[in-house]
Amino acid sequence: MSKVEIYTKFTCGFCFRAKTLLEKKNVSFEETDISMDGSKREEMIQRSGGRMTVPQIFIDDRHIGGSDDLAALEQSGELDALLAG
Repeated sequence: MSKVEIYTKFTCGFCFRAKTLLEKKNVSFEETDISMDGSKREEMIQRSGGRMTVPQIFIDDRHIGGSDDLAALEQSGELDALLAG
């Protein structure tokens, strides 16, 4: 199974939506809440190529994007292949 990382904020509806999709697929993920941690926020921005919104999702260190990007991968059928590694 692939390593999934997601940067979030506590009150983010898009974050909730992305996590819900991953949970429905029984995918374990490492969540990093950047709400109160400036260093983690900077890490996210650097890893995502300058994106400042949450969530930012990575699968095996590959930047996937945000919630809409994750949903688009699911809709196209590509997400399962990425998650399988």
